[in-house]
Amino acid sequence: MELLEEYRRAQAGFDAVLAAVPGDCWDEPSRCEAWSVRDVAGHVTWGQRQLQAWATGQVNEDQAGAPGAPHPGALAGADPLATWREARAAAWETLNADSLRRELTLSNLGETTVEAMVTVLVTDHLAHTWDIEHALGLGIKLDEELIPGSLAWARENIVRAPAFFGPERTPSHHDEQSRWLAFLGRAA
Repeated sequence: MELLEEYRRAQAGFDAVLAAVPGDCWDEPSRCEAWSVRDVAGHVTWGQRQLQAWATGQVNEDQAGAPGAPHPGALAGADPLATWREARAAAWETLNADSLRRELTLSNLGETTVEAMVTVLVTDHLAHTWDIEHALGLGIKLDEELIPGSLAWARENIVRAPAFFGPERTPSHHDEQSRWLAFLGRAA
């Protein structure tokens, strides 16, 4: 599967979970420690804006949704689904062969490319889809075909630090999704 197709599918899963959030549940706790459902939506929206900046060579001055930000829900606005969709569409328009090759220097990851960051965002979208779905019990399933690639990426690249990923846990089951969640520091 090509990277942009994987990314499109991870985005679609996150979109589906946001579309399923009842209007009175945005401020409920998510499974992402210290963040509400709105905060997770704001963080993932920020990721789209950050991706757009990386792909176009611009600087995203707004770090309110960065990993570890205390209340990224402010970025989700009054309509988190519409805000996400707008940011998603704008970021998607910037992705092409040239922008994916753009080189980046990031303080926590060093020298990398936009393409490598899209790979990171596949895992980010999957994990945060689970964080919202599992907190609210919405019946949204993760795209199981994306889990093996995400787990392989995580095994090679995961950053275990506050605001990134917690310590690995013991899987609750022996299926691949449970192993993936446990590796990301989440318990089903």
